[in-house]
Amino acid sequence: QVQLVESGGGLVQAGGSLRLSCAASGRTFSTLRMAWFRQAPGKEREFVARITWSGGSTYYTDSVKGRFTISRDVAKNTVSLQMNSLKPEDTAVYYCAAATIRATLYDSWGQGTQVTVSS
Repeated sequence: QVQLVESGGGLVQAGGSLRLSCAASGRTFSTLRMAWFRQAPGKEREFVARITWSGGSTYYTDSVKGRFTISRDVAKNTVSLQMNSLKPEDTAVYYCAAATIRATLYDSWGQGTQVTVSS
């Protein structure tokens, strides 16, 4: 299994930027994809962005396209989420996840980091 630890959350004004990082350890050689999800108060967890570990191809949910960028550093076993032009509706706990068995099944999760965007 892969262990994931997120960092970089915080409080920012609308229009500002934050960069989240996720450090992976353990069986990182088996990672197929990594992704970011988020969960706002009273809402279900939702997908934000993903990246394939080998080729680096990316995919985003529509609401963050053009504002967020996911990237990975294979040598350092880290994945990042650069968030620009933040909006109050981006406020949520952000989770890093890894898929190690099937690309569509995220089997390892971090503890989450809070992002709060004030208006």
